[in-house]
Amino acid sequence: MDGINVFEIIAFALYFVFVIGIGVYFFIKSKDKNEKDYFLGGKNMNGWVSALSAGASDMSAWVLMGLPGAIFIAGLSQIWISVGLAIGTVLAWIFVAPKLRRFAIKANDSITVPEFLSNRFLSKSSTLRIACAVVFVVGYLLYSASSIYACGRLFNLIIPSVDKSVAMIIATVIIVLYTMLGGFKAVSWTDFFQGMLMLGALMIVPIITHIVLNVKGAVGTVETGANYYSLLSSGSFNWSAIANILTGLGWGLGYFGMPHILVRYMAIKNDKEMRKSQIIGSTWTFIILTMATVVALIAHEYLGNGLNAADKEMVFVTVVRKIFSFGALGLIGGILISAIVAASMSTADSQLLASSSAFASDIYKTTINKNATDKQMMWVGRVGVVSISVIALGIALCVHFFNLTDIMGLVSAAWSIFGSAFGPAIILALFWKRLNYKGACTGIIVGFAVSILWMIFFNFEYYGFTSVAINTELYEIVPGFILGLVSAICVSLLTEKPSKEVEELFDSVEKVQD
Repeated sequence: MDGINVFEIIAFALYFVFVIGIGVYFFIKSKDKNEKDYFLGGKNMNGWVSALSAGASDMSAWVLMGLPGAIFIAGLSQIWISVGLAIGTVLAWIFVAPKLRRFAIKANDSITVPEFLSNRFLSKSSTLRIACAVVFVVGYLLYSASSIYACGRLFNLIIPSVDKSVAMIIATVIIVLYTMLGGFKAVSWTDFFQGMLMLGALMIVPIITHIVLNVKGAVGTVETGANYYSLLSSGSFNWSAIANILTGLGWGLGYFGMPHILVRYMAIKNDKEMRKSQIIGSTWTFIILTMATVVALIAHEYLGNGLNAADKEMVFVTVVRKIFSFGALGLIGGILISAIVAASMSTADSQLLASSSAFASDIYKTTINKNATDKQMMWVGRVGVVSISVIALGIALCVHFFNLTDIMGLVSAAWSIFGSAFGPAIILALFWKRLNYKGACTGIIVGFAVSILWMIFFNFEYYGFTSVAINTELYEIVPGFILGLVSAICVSLLTEKPSKEVEELFDSVEKVQD
């Protein structure tokens, strides 16, 4: 595991040349001339690219590192996360995606989530945009840091002589380069190929591992706990088991408020491509989550106790390197491990572009330079990509040097922040005419605050810190989403109704023609 495999390095190098080449291609050849093209691909994306881009930008390194590691150590009780995500992605594609796309068009052709929510209420107030900006900064810094951290670990694994901190810097430079150059189209097309690579890796590895198990047998002693194959974490139906199920299912709520996924819905060309995306996106996610679980269970049989809890996130990599460790087979191994880097990068690039577009469209153009040209907006977005990347890199380095948490912890925190803040507001904005501006603002602020406070007071033990109060074992997205939803409804009912113009806008959405 500590040696250098030249073929793995070749595979990695070819992969990075490929993704940078995509960025350069769209920078030179693209006809993008305005902010909508740069930030949303001109709202002209086809079904396949949109579906796999949405999936790949969602399934970061945690689906190949964090999730298999959790199941590998704790058993099938961790499968509830996969169940929750599978349900959430299907519901989001069916109910949220088509209506959000139509509504965004009617709402002054919105290109970001904050812009859509503001235009939804025909409001010129900056309160909602500022609230969204705070959520974006906190959430995306954590999310991007997780991807950079994962890339650093993998770089160091392939080339041990390269320090993890240096590896993180290299990964950040590569991600920033093709994101800054090519914009949304470059990000979406790299996500498309990265999504295919992730799918192929998760399909191939368990099949090959099963064959090797039958031929050569396990490489470690398998010791399975009494509840390893139980869907209940404690083996019985008590609060711990209930909290585990609610936590897993709660992950599905994140899809309704994840900005970098929501903008994929908004960018789809027409209803025909939307229907194609719904089928492809739901199927891809289901297969990815299923195979991640299969990888963990087969790896448990293959490795046994050969991997300790501290290295649980390396379970996929460990299996690949044991099987594809001889000569030219390292090239295959390098390609398979590149799938994890692909997962990391496909999420990081989407987050950077979404956060920079929010800064350019929702802060710079509305408060700093209201007469900004399209060219200025694109360059402000590019500067935003670099700035956010540098701060996220700093967080990743802190996590590395001070051993603060792991990849799953960073993703969990960011996922909860976005799901709790934006999820209730998006659902109500799309399906409830009575929602008003004050209700939407309140829901975002309350959801965000509850998620942060619940994390600090009740769940810090999960993130590697000493909890201030007690460990409820309940993921903070559950109370955050519920209280955000309730507060938005209550404030809307207790304050004035939306104006006639806002109600007419709501009613006109179904009349949008492609």
